[in-house]
Amino acid sequence: MPDVAVAVIHGMGSQEPDFAEPLIEELSRRVQNRGKNPAQIAWQPIYWADLLSGAELAYFRRAKNRADLDYLRLRRFVVTAFGDAAAYQQVTSVHNTTYQDVHGRVREAIHRLYVDGLGSRPKPLIVLAHSMGGHILSNYVWDAQRQQGTAAPPFERMSWLSGIVTFGCNIPLFTFAYSQVEPIHFPPSGLRADLKEKARWLNFYDPDDILGYPLKPISESYAQVVSRDIAINAGGLFSSWNPLSHNGYWTDNDFTRPVAGFISSFL
Repeated sequence: MPDVAVAVIHGMGSQEPDFAEPLIEELSRRVQNRGKNPAQIAWQPIYWADLLSGAELAYFRRAKNRADLDYLRLRRFVVTAFGDAAAYQQVTSVHNTTYQDVHGRVREAIHRLYVDGLGSRPKPLIVLAHSMGGHILSNYVWDAQRQQGTAAPPFERMSWLSGIVTFGCNIPLFTFAYSQVEPIHFPPSGLRADLKEKARWLNFYDPDDILGYPLKPISESYAQVVSRDIAINAGGLFSSWNPLSHNGYWTDNDFTRPVAGFISSFL
C-alpha cells in the first residue's frame, strides 16, 4: 500500500486532462533512482480547466474571426489565463459559481485519492500546485480549516497535509485588495509530530516568469509559513530566459530533482 499521497493541480490557461502525466513520470523515475519505490506513491491529478475553457475559447474564436488581431498565440493564453483568474472569485451569485465548482473538483479528487489511492488509510499528503493552482489550493485549505460540522474524514479536511510545493505561483497578485493577509495554518495543528518535522512549503519561481513570485514577502505570517522561496531557471533553450518559462517547470531538472527528493523523504 502507498506510504504517501501526492496530488497535482494545474493553474491558469488551457490544460488537458492528462496534464500531470509528464510530471508524474519524471518524478517517479527520479524517486526510483534514489532507491525508493514509486509504487508507494498514490498520485492524483486535480483537473478543473474544462469548467471555463469552453466559454473562453468560444470567445477567442469569435474575436479571431471578426477582427484582425496580432499575437494570436499570446492572446489565446491571455484570454484563458486571465479569464480563469477573473472567473475564480468567492462571490455569491447564481451567475458565477466558479469558485464553488472548482473547489468541488478539488474535493472530488481528494476523496478519490483517499478512498481509491490509499484505501481509506490516512497517509501524509503532498500537493504540487502550479500557477493559480497554488491560489486555489490555499483557498481550499483555508475554507477546510474553518469548516464546522463536516462528516468528512480528517484526510479529506486536509488535516494530513504534510507538504506544499508551489511553482510559478501567483498568490501575491490576489492579495492586494486586503489590508491584512494571513496564510493557511501549515503544518496543520493536528498533524502527527514526526510529520510536522518533515513538513515543508517549498515555493519555486523563475525570475523570468512574470506570473511566478516569491511568497515570503507577502507578509510576516507568510514568511513564517513558507519554508523556502527557491529561484530556478525553468524551461528549455527557447523559454528559460523569457516569460514562456511560466510553463517550463513541469519537467525541468532544477524543479523535479528537489521535488523528488522531498517526496522521497516520506518513503
